[in-house]
Amino acid sequence: MTTVDSPRRLALDLLRRIEDEGAYANLVVPAALGRSGLSAPDRAMVTDLVYGTTRRRRSCDALYGRHVVVEPDATTRRLLRLGTYQWAWGRVPAHAAVSETVALAPKRVRGFVNAVLRRTVAGPPPNEVSWSSPAAALSYPDWLYDRLASELGLDDALVAMERMNVPPTVTTRADGYVQDLASTWVAESVDAVAGEHVLDMCAAPGGKSTAIAASGATVIAADVREARVGLVVANARRIAPAGAVHALVADGRRPPVAPKSMDAVLIDAPCSGLGALRRRPDARWRIQPDDLVGLAAMQQQMLAAGAAAVRPGGRLVYSVCTVTAEESIDHGIPAGFEIDDREPPGSWRRFGHGWRLLPHDHDTDGMVLIRYRRSA
Repeated sequence: MTTVDSPRRLALDLLRRIEDEGAYANLVVPAALGRSGLSAPDRAMVTDLVYGTTRRRRSCDALYGRHVVVEPDATTRRLLRLGTYQWAWGRVPAHAAVSETVALAPKRVRGFVNAVLRRTVAGPPPNEVSWSSPAAALSYPDWLYDRLASELGLDDALVAMERMNVPPTVTTRADGYVQDLASTWVAESVDAVAGEHVLDMCAAPGGKSTAIAASGATVIAADVREARVGLVVANARRIAPAGAVHALVADGRRPPVAPKSMDAVLIDAPCSGLGALRRRPDARWRIQPDDLVGLAAMQQQMLAAGAAAVRPGGRLVYSVCTVTAEESIDHGIPAGFEIDDREPPGSWRRFGHGWRLLPHDHDTDGMVLIRYRRSA
């Protein structure tokens, strides 16, 4: 175990890894906290500082940027963001937000950071600021703000973006597994029953596989990355019936099962994650418009491969934790299948030939779900 003396110092280092090295917040934060030796309150502080500062990156830049003439270097910018976030959204008193941040600064920029932050906290709070645009106020890239407004309608888009700026609620299943309610509803939508064979093509970390296995079905849980398959194995051993989940490494575009052999196939496809930005705070800065095109092409391949594995009369369930048509209903209906038009478990909105859940509907991740049945 590595002992860390300051939660703010650890948060600053994690922000460096996310911003400069391309690390994923939802992976590096839990790993670092597990090694830190910090108390529970300090671990909570680190999580809030890293996730919050990352979410509010653009808004922070706008607030302190009013007092900066020359663009600061990456290290200084990171300190200014961290201090600004603590004051503006982190419920830290202004004097502490400034002094604690200045204490982290290298000597060469300590005076500059102190001066800029003091001017920043002396200004109006975020709810009284005249922002340059709604996207800046909400801290989203312009393209993403425009895309969500176009896809959802402006009213829903604004509420959804606000909701994805706050930490997610924690939902725990009856078996003790922590899983977003939307994901639980997706697993339930497979309608698995005892004796069936179900292929979960993108199974890691195993939440949906273990939920399906609880029905008495046998689940083949595949994922392309060996390390993530290890998570499936660990979760299955902990909560699934013995022998119910068979985890293996496989590419979802080439599932390791015979054609037309599965009673049901679940494809919780890799996607942009634009409905789960509260859990993936860096995704809004990482994802670019062209990425959706490549993801949609891969999803289409996986949909075709999964469809080929479904037996006559069997079920194909497709889900993504995004809200865009390009990554869901635009894929169309696989040959030999028809839409299963029944309303799925939970509370969803109609969306083309599928169903959509927005983050503010039930305080969940944003999701799209489509159910098909093989007719030939």
